[in-house]
Amino acid sequence: MSNLSLASESLSVESSKKKPSMKKRAGSVTRHLLLCFAGIFFLGPFAYLLLTSVKSIDDIFAVPFVWWPKELYWTNYSNAVNFIPFMRYTMNTLFVSLLCVAGELIAAPLTAYGLARIPFKGRNFLFMIIMATIMLPSQATMIPLYVLFNKMNMVNTYWPLILPAFFGAAYYIFLLRQFFMGIPQEVSESAKIDGASEFRIYWQIILPLSRPALFTVGLLVFLNSWKDYQLPLIYLNDPEKWTLSVGLKAFIGEYNIEWGMLMAAAALFALPIIILYFFVQKVFIEGITMTGSK
Repeated sequence: MSNLSLASESLSVESSKKKPSMKKRAGSVTRHLLLCFAGIFFLGPFAYLLLTSVKSIDDIFAVPFVWWPKELYWTNYSNAVNFIPFMRYTMNTLFVSLLCVAGELIAAPLTAYGLARIPFKGRNFLFMIIMATIMLPSQATMIPLYVLFNKMNMVNTYWPLILPAFFGAAYYIFLLRQFFMGIPQEVSESAKIDGASEFRIYWQIILPLSRPALFTVGLLVFLNSWKDYQLPLIYLNDPEKWTLSVGLKAFIGEYNIEWGMLMAAAALFALPIIILYFFVQKVFIEGITMTGSK
């Protein structure tokens, strides 16, 4: 009887251990299913873009709606590239985006380091002023900035698109400041004991430790510069200097719109961002996760 009681107790213990694990598995499956549905929901517009880019004009406006085209019109891509100076616009956009990334990665980490690691009077107040600029809408500064760049003879050049990045954006300063604050102060103090200057600590210690945050800022800046439509439309008057986002409006005529070629060009426009994200997604997610972890 004692052996039977011991066996029943062991079975009850094992069953009690299995029940939580089954609940956890069910909860995990439910969460993953919800995430899959959310992913499909967000991928819907992009899937529609890709399908429309290989449709004929009859399939695009067919009633009832046609999801899969009767014939794949891959010529929409070649026609789109030849319809506008696609490569020139791509190189213009790449030039502006890379310089914006370089400028932001020079200015934002320096400012964030001073606000996070160097104690001085009024530091928190200065940080609050910088953060307050985030709430300032771009429309409020659009006309004053245009007048300023016009007086400096920079309209119809790339300077109005690139120069602001070298002064640092408040949002990226905030991200990097939060990351720098998570690095222990003992690291800087030990370097100062060894005779390292403040800039050497920043350059040889803090920046290498902040690689995920720097990649995150670089990717966000590149994405915003690549897809920016408003600033190139305002400052660039010469069609030879247009970026790709502005160049896409050439498919929209006065009386008709080349929907097939427009969607094909838009798909090509999004392709570099997708490729870039797949290369840096691990570091990007790590930077987002670790920022502000303190």
